[in-house]
Amino acid sequence: MFWYVLKLLILLPLIGAMIWGSLKLAKKMQGQFGAPAGGSKAVRIVETTMLSPTLRLAVIEFHGREILVSTSRNGLTRLAEAPARPQIEEPVQ
Repeated sequence: MFWYVLKLLILLPLIGAMIWGSLKLAKKMQGQFGAPAGGSKAVRIVETTMLSPTLRLAVIEFHGREILVSTSRNGLTRLAEAPARPQIEEPVQ
């Protein structure tokens, strides 16, 4: 019985530390999987607006075009498309 309690006191914190470490690593690496090696992505989400709990509007930039899509439980629907606006750099304070 003593051997069981000793193993429990040693292994339980070890397992907890491994779980915590894997969650931290997953959070750190979350945006890096599936990205190209150069670091620039072909698709960028410019803005999103929630219209209802199940309906959202999103502006997506893709190859110099801004595409307005609606997202719902049924999927994505393209609503409009326009040339991309020039990006304005905000001054760093």
